[in-house]
Amino acid sequence: MSELLEQPGVISALVFISFLLVGKLFNFISYRLMKERIIGGQQWDLNICCGKTDAGGINADIIRHARVPNFVLIKDIYHLPFADKQFKNVLCSHTIEHVEKPDIFFRELHRVGETITIILPPLWDIFAAFNFVEHKWIFLTMRKTHHSLPRYLPLFFAGHVHKFFGQRFKA
Repeated sequence: MSELLEQPGVISALVFISFLLVGKLFNFISYRLMKERIIGGQQWDLNICCGKTDAGGINADIIRHARVPNFVLIKDIYHLPFADKQFKNVLCSHTIEHVEKPDIFFRELHRVGETITIILPPLWDIFAAFNFVEHKWIFLTMRKTHHSLPRYLPLFFAGHVHKFFGQRFKA
């Protein structure tokens, strides 16, 4: 075994594989376990950009990804088709990192809802937080949920990737 570890590149390959495995574990914990616990932890009146998730109230998105009950198709996320403070609890899960103008979108969420909960990829979930193929922004937070908009920066390379290849969205 020690002779194998002395081969050029073997240690580097093992470190890289370990990095991938730990990264995938963190992503599973963040995106699957924690997200499902947060969404299932209460009743949501509006689940904006719902994807395939039914959160119990109105489920709204710009595309119908799956058959979810009480679905509303949204044409413009910056001008939602709802009355001021129509909803008590609004959920925005893994969405705001994709949009062009997070601050304007967040203000619109506050217009239609009393309490806004944003679920974000925390920095420790490196596979999600640094996903420049799908995301436009990196949010400078170690927490998964927020009721205010955390500080954020443009995600490196994302603008160039989206310009040449388009932005890939995932439900």
